[in-house]
Amino acid sequence: MARTTVPPYAAADTPFSSMWSTVLPFRADGADSACLPREHFIDGPDGPLALRTWGDPRLPVMVLVHGYPDNSHTWDKVAPLLARRFHVVAYDVRGAGSSFVPKRLKDYRLERLTLDFEAVLAHVSPHAPVHLVAHDWGSLQGWEFVTEPRLAGRIASYTSCSGPCLDHVGHWYRKRLSQPTPHHLWQLVKQTAKSWYIGVFHLPLVPAALWRLVLGPLWPLWMRFGEGARVESQASQTSDGVHGMKLYRANIAPRLLNPRHRVAHAPVQVLEPVDDRYVSPMLNDDLGQWVAHLTRRQLDGGHWVLAAKPELFAAHVLAYVEGLGRQAPQR
Repeated sequence: MARTTVPPYAAADTPFSSMWSTVLPFRADGADSACLPREHFIDGPDGPLALRTWGDPRLPVMVLVHGYPDNSHTWDKVAPLLARRFHVVAYDVRGAGSSFVPKRLKDYRLERLTLDFEAVLAHVSPHAPVHLVAHDWGSLQGWEFVTEPRLAGRIASYTSCSGPCLDHVGHWYRKRLSQPTPHHLWQLVKQTAKSWYIGVFHLPLVPAALWRLVLGPLWPLWMRFGEGARVESQASQTSDGVHGMKLYRANIAPRLLNPRHRVAHAPVQVLEPVDDRYVSPMLNDDLGQWVAHLTRRQLDGGHWVLAAKPELFAAHVLAYVEGLGRQAPQR
């Protein structure tokens, strides 16, 4: 197994930040053709999926999967930075943005989300593997994709940020409950406290009302003052928040209570924002048993670092992917 752990990068004089001038030759707010997305729909297995693409379709494909309560617009500042080197594709996950909204809870299960991803692959890169980048609930989905045996060979690399594999988390909890040392108990308490909102999302009526009355209308303010990120108001924000809670209800309990043996079939980079309010880096401490070629990098930022510091986020993605192309995996 090859494993690399890299400390956070913040100061401008760090070796990694000196790479920005070559890795990122332009800024997302520049007048560049790569900044302009193209939008269209494809037929998913259960309904239409909205896609947005940036860059030259002749370049290698990079697929971006957003988290909760976002839609593909969460990548608006990152995608153009990646599009000089890749054909970048972001899609609205079912229940979010302009994609269809399932009526049944079971249609939000990870198995159905995997079929959506396969439909995207068939449309944008039917023959060549893609580089996968995901955030939050998109990362939970990404782990499902990169550990799904039938997708072996379809994913060239996976970069995950702020979203663990639910099966791996289930094993993480089991190990610490079966070995209740003071350190393990402290880890359990800390992560459970960070995950308080999951219990709220399982309540009837209350969380939906909060989204409609408070969170939806005020989401840009929360992102600005709570996460240090300036985001535009989205027409579907309240809907995204309400429908996206079904991801939690359909998947959390089944996967944590009955975790499967899920091994990654592609190299994985895990980006760990050091100020993440919701996901602890310690959830990744046991990843070595599930990922043969693992790189962990700490980022100086919060949960939505991709929105607050898009250049930093994109630089890590590009450096990792291009590094894989320059050297064979360590053994």
